[in-house]
Amino acid sequence: MKYIMVTGGVISGIGKGIIASSIGTILKSCGLRVIAIKIDPYINIDAGTFSPYEHGEVFVLNDGGEVDLDLGNYERFLDINLYKDNNITTGKIYQHVINKERHGDYLGKTVQVVPHITDAAQEWVMNQAKVPVDDDRKEPQICVIELGGTIGDIEGMPFIEAFRQFQFKAKKENFCNIHVSLVPQPNATGEQKTKPTQNSVRALRGLGLSPDLIVCRSGKPIEMAVKEKISMFYVEPEQVIFVQDVSSTYRVPILLEEQGIIKYFKQRLNLPVDDHPSDLLVRWKKMADRYERLLKVCSIALIGKYTKLSDCYASVFKALEHSALAINHKLDLMYIDSTELERSAEAENSVKYHQAWHKLCKADGILVPGEFGIRGTEGKLQAISWARTKEKPFLGVCLGMQLAVVEFARNCLNWEDANSTEFDRDTKNPVVIDMPQHNAGDMGGTMRLGKRKTVFKTQNSFLRKLYGDEMFVEEQHRHWYEVNPELTHCFEEKGLKFVGHDTEGNRMEIIELESECLICL
Repeated sequence: MKYIMVTGGVISGIGKGIIASSIGTILKSCGLRVIAIKIDPYINIDAGTFSPYEHGEVFVLNDGGEVDLDLGNYERFLDINLYKDNNITTGKIYQHVINKERHGDYLGKTVQVVPHITDAAQEWVMNQAKVPVDDDRKEPQICVIELGGTIGDIEGMPFIEAFRQFQFKAKKENFCNIHVSLVPQPNATGEQKTKPTQNSVRALRGLGLSPDLIVCRSGKPIEMAVKEKISMFYVEPEQVIFVQDVSSTYRVPILLEEQGIIKYFKQRLNLPVDDHPSDLLVRWKKMADRYERLLKVCSIALIGKYTKLSDCYASVFKALEHSALAINHKLDLMYIDSTELERSAEAENSVKYHQAWHKLCKADGILVPGEFGIRGTEGKLQAISWARTKEKPFLGVCLGMQLAVVEFARNCLNWEDANSTEFDRDTKNPVVIDMPQHNAGDMGGTMRLGKRKTVFKTQNSFLRKLYGDEMFVEEQHRHWYEVNPELTHCFEEKGLKFVGHDTEGNRMEIIELESECLICL
């Protein structure tokens, strides 16, 4: 097993996840089996209880794991299926060690960060690195490990120490460290500065890890003099890689390959691969080129309440982007704060109110994604009502679907107080209700999570045609609430059809309007 560790310096959010995913893509294109692990130093057990503004969206895996959004990047780039144990957190490691202590595994010993926490982290990585993630179910050959945060963060120190030890356990020919750092370029001088990277690498070396590759992130292409200056202190010039801001993340693997990263890995890790790019990487380059040449534009309005940070809807954006690329269109995703669509917003800030509605009206389609909480729901209901009456293409996911049912009940069934029990426990018309297994006391890991089968109950379904006329589909789920099955007949009589349900036939999964204004979970 070969291990490639990706660390970051200077600032968080520098692009370690994309770099790790791109490295995995390049190695997989060489015919190697690759697995990816993300280490998050926070004490939370998983990402399930975070606000999206903390770390971006919560990505849901097939096994129901609520994990960091970088695992979504790994799955999309590498075409693999990961597990919840591929996301390691400080909370998971401490919980694992404390459970062993309570069980008596350390009887008679003082349990300490070193060696018990550091050993647990190493064992977790070694065990998870062997788990098959490809369709052929063969053991991976390469494990790419991304350490979240930045070098010097106090919460990441136990993991740094763990991998300081691990590099000797794995042997030099099996362990490689890539450090991603920032090369800023202040507007005042226009000069690219190397000092932050020098300090970051010095801090990493001081903790016992020396970078084999330094990946320099920048807004613009980095000058050769900067590369030579960085390499002067720590590595050879060919071990300094530049990744400037690009029009699409699809371009990053190409940038890395063009700077000889395959040849470097072949020599450094003794990999059985060719120096030249494979057919897969050639096709990847063609896709990146095609993406940048697209002229036709498809505009989608995303109505949500976390629109200040695009990472809050990373998977939604990527799904739309891939769909647009498949039909040779460039995606124009317009983020609209749902609170700005509400009638009360017109009095508070009429400019933002009219701007929000202007965006909505000019969009080719409207999407309301999954979220929780009552804030902004009235704005979403307004957008859904407008889409239905104007027959504008609409897609509702999770809460988007539930609110579409609420909107239809209020305006087509004339149930004026129709609502979800999430927002009104005393409504006389609870069209969306708590699932039986919903425990209002415990929050973490209590939702209906993971890949679930949805069975089409009719052949006359627009969505079924989009899925290739399959009898069923399997998609990830994450929700506490569901459409009230006792009221579905009222909706179907008025034209809102429940065309997909779970395997037992009790839980409504997909709804469509007869006008093919589509709404699905």
